[in-house]
Amino acid sequence: MNIFDIIGPVMVGPSSSHTAGAVRLGNAARAILGQPVIEATIGLHGSFAQTGRGHGTDLALVAGLMGWPTDDLRIPQAFDYAREAGLHYFFRTIDAGDAAHPNFVKFWLTGQDGVKSQVAGASIGGGRVVISEVDDFPLAFTGDFPTILTLHEDRPGAVAEVTGILSKCGVNIAQMKVFRKNKGGLASMVLETDQPLAEADLDAVAGLPMIKTVRCIHAISGQGV
Repeated sequence: MNIFDIIGPVMVGPSSSHTAGAVRLGNAARAILGQPVIEATIGLHGSFAQTGRGHGTDLALVAGLMGWPTDDLRIPQAFDYAREAGLHYFFRTIDAGDAAHPNFVKFWLTGQDGVKSQVAGASIGGGRVVISEVDDFPLAFTGDFPTILTLHEDRPGAVAEVTGILSKCGVNIAQMKVFRKNKGGLASMVLETDQPLAEADLDAVAGLPMIKTVRCIHAISGQGV
């Protein structure tokens, strides 16, 4: 536990979970898309849907999609800035099921180059978040570290090939998890590292035969320091 888990993040807004966490969720979704967002449908579940407007959750999510940190003084005017930036956003209420965290959101995003992505996650308190789904694939990561996400064929040696490249690049893995829907189908690796990958190193991972897609996400903002 660090000091920010005790006193909360540096932020604009009344609630670390409904405001600061919402900014970080938007940051993460934008980072996963990999480019500026021009259109977003934002599905709110549970407490986010019921009380989020009073806490500024809607403003915070849009601010995050524009890449702002949790302590950005423009957050109360996020809708105005979004219109100026050409970001079209739509809110809807969704039911993610009884198992979903009450502060759950799902984004359907379109980027400036037409790239599309779906990202879902929850704000779990103190400004901390967990991303639980990317493009309908279940996984889990926090965004506290630089993170590499892969979608790959589930076959022997896949993990060793990726970690072997990272070792040669001098990248240290802080945490790693592997997820799959079924044996021998598609799987995902989530590798949280002590430093981000250089573009050439990411290209080496992407060039492996079993890799379908790979994303490198810098640690998302949230502590304001």
